[in-house]
Amino acid sequence: MKLQKPNFDIKDFQKRTKESLNTKRFKIGSYSKVLTILVLGIVIAINVFVASLPEKFTQFDISAARLYSLTSSSKAVVSNIEDDVTIYWICQAGQESTVIEKLLNVYDSLSDNLKVVKKDPDTYPTFAKEYTDDTVTNNSLIVVSGDKSRYIGYESMYKMDNSKYYTTGSASQSFDGESLITTAIDYVVSDELPQAYVLTGHGEGEMGTTMKSALEKSNVETKEFSLLNEDSVPEDASIILINSPVSDLSDKEVTILESYMDNGGHIVVLSGPEQDVDLTNFKSLLEYVGVSMTNGIVIDTNRDNYAFEYPYFLLPTIGESDITNSLVEGNSKVIMPISAGLKINNTAGAYTVTSLLDSSSESYAKTAGYSLNTYDKEDGDVDGPFSLAISAENASEGSLVWIASDYLLDDQYNSYSSGANTDFFMNAISWKMTDNESLQIRAKSLDYNYLTISASAARMIKVIMIGLIPLGYLLYGIDEVVRRRKVSLE
Repeated sequence: MKLQKPNFDIKDFQKRTKESLNTKRFKIGSYSKVLTILVLGIVIAINVFVASLPEKFTQFDISAARLYSLTSSSKAVVSNIEDDVTIYWICQAGQESTVIEKLLNVYDSLSDNLKVVKKDPDTYPTFAKEYTDDTVTNNSLIVVSGDKSRYIGYESMYKMDNSKYYTTGSASQSFDGESLITTAIDYVVSDELPQAYVLTGHGEGEMGTTMKSALEKSNVETKEFSLLNEDSVPEDASIILINSPVSDLSDKEVTILESYMDNGGHIVVLSGPEQDVDLTNFKSLLEYVGVSMTNGIVIDTNRDNYAFEYPYFLLPTIGESDITNSLVEGNSKVIMPISAGLKINNTAGAYTVTSLLDSSSESYAKTAGYSLNTYDKEDGDVDGPFSLAISAENASEGSLVWIASDYLLDDQYNSYSSGANTDFFMNAISWKMTDNESLQIRAKSLDYNYLTISASAARMIKVIMIGLIPLGYLLYGIDEVVRRRKVSLE
């Protein structure tokens, strides 16, 4: 059988192919393919571009406490870094803290001179010992620049506050990572740190844990000194701190301190009611700026101005000043336990005096002092209101801050104030330290915020969510079915 040759016309095939290429369907299909390729190319290019951007432009902090957002103080410190800074993140593989990771990414994006390096303790078991003798926990940090370093333990970034336990039955937790990291960076890049000279020689109270940690955290170095054998304050003193003396100063010491203030020096005093001692010379520092101290302990009978059912645990009204404005903005409450009353007498002297904390008009000073046996007002008690803390400043920017309580920074009372006492004290310390940016950074609360509504509002929400909205959808569905049936019948 002989095979037949196919009847194939090449010219006819070329003609039909050309006609098919000119059809509308082919053109539309071609355009679609080209457009698809173009869109894919654009999407890929956008993804590559976005991936190359710093994380601060591509990720947004939607956490309730703004854990990954830095304050302006932190941004100012990090953005002005001139030396190389390395933050070593000590963490085991697979056990990284998401909070720490995101926060460090934000720091890393703010300066080309700062970098974050992860160190696995399993791979580098002795690395942390080069910088600290502390037991290093997972997700801890070591901030290094040159020969200076500071260790930040992971557990120190989380603070527990038990002040609300007696009213809510639960403790409050906050995250202090930003403040610790920023102050550590500021510490390692600073050539000179503020020097706080702590006066000794008069039975002054020792610095408690709260005071020490607050000063260290804020990069303020402390040195003890005595004026008994000195003719002047050390030249490098940024501030003099006088903490609750129990014996009086000499005339010479007072003269030196007054001269120090007159020439631009800064003094912060914590001293309240006297206990069987006479501190006449010491209190003359107050009189030098136009303020006097009332004998006795201030009692405030206004229920809004004392805490825990004790009218000598004062909740003063916070005045307006550079020292207190951040407390007012944060709705903070300073607790002043066992306070003396201050009276501003001279408003036209060399020093401008500002009241920082005030008792109410219903307060009075119990002249019996620590020997009082009743909170009721008696003959001889002095009517308020009083200042409980003042600041005084002269034309040379010399200043005095006097806090009329020996117990402001007691660990227990500071806890009751949720750290507001420490903030107030450190604001007073840093008032004249204009280069210390990190002192205003507060810990961020991790507590849940609950929405509280009335019973009537709750019932209305139930009616809307359970009744009206489902009913609305049902009526809409019925209407849609009826409408479509009418259309089909037509």
